[in-house]
Amino acid sequence: MPDLSSGGRGDTPASDSHWAKSSFSFANGDCVEVASMPDGQVGVRDSKNTAGPVLRFTPAEWSAFTRGVRNGEFDL
Repeated sequence: MPDLSSGGRGDTPASDSHWAKSSFSFANGDCVEVASMPDGQVGVRDSKNTAGPVLRFTPAEWSAFTRGVRNGEFDL
């Protein structure tokens, strides 16, 4: 599991990043937000804790994940 303290793959959000939430998100607040980070990585954070840690993924890692979602690899 990634280290979520400063210096690991988890980090505090960049102030100049534009965060987006899925249009399929519900009002219950159980959502994540995604942003392109200034260093080229993709950031993912909890929408309820915007000042909290950010998981960072390389573009290749994010692409592999989104392909897997579209292909149903994570469906139960």
